[in-house]
Amino acid sequence: MSRAEIITSGRNPLLKETRRALSRGTLTADGLCVAETFHLLEEALRSGLETPVVVAASGVRAVVERHVGRLKGVRLVTVPDELFQEISTTEAAQGVLALVRPPRWTIDHVFRGRPLVIVLDGLQDPGNAGAIVRSAEAFGATGIIWLKGSASPWNSKTLRASAGSLFRVPFVEGMDAAMARAALGQRRATTFITVPRGGMAAHQADLARPCAFVIGGEGHGVSQEMRGA
Repeated sequence: MSRAEIITSGRNPLLKETRRALSRGTLTADGLCVAETFHLLEEALRSGLETPVVVAASGVRAVVERHVGRLKGVRLVTVPDELFQEISTTEAAQGVLALVRPPRWTIDHVFRGRPLVIVLDGLQDPGNAGAIVRSAEAFGATGIIWLKGSASPWNSKTLRASAGSLFRVPFVEGMDAAMARAALGQRRATTFITVPRGGMAAHQADLARPCAFVIGGEGHGVSQEMRGA
């Protein structure tokens, strides 16, 4: 890593684009996700992902340098603490964010091996979406289908709640219900619809065959389009 670069203006193109991506919950124009917190920086590096830019508040510059100082190809940018707080989406910002190139997954990655797929159908709370991704990795899900209308996987809250799992669990986004149903049908996956009451207990489901669990939105549950799967 070369010597840290100092930026003091919020009008700087890098900072403007970072702020835009954070406010919209999207990737940057260069296709990078904005990962806030030291934990997500560590998870990105541990996952072997390209991290071309790290932005640090001046107050924690020394700490950030210990994380990335020996890495090649990382551009370390230092900004005043007040300016970093303007960019960050967290109330108690840790003073670090990384621009990370996320993995490129396909539907085949999601259904690899013996498929155990999670379908997010209209989840609105990014914290809930991220927590589901974290749980999915813990119980061995092969991937996630992120339907249109759900909270963005690139929302900063989604990323933080996933605790880094979004860097490792294959997922595809932007599919509608018809496309998801077609993908499940082509792979002969048994589809389980999650409901708040009634139905079978999760441990009663036969997970030895290809299957998918559909998790609906907080207000209305699984959509009628996916209930027909």
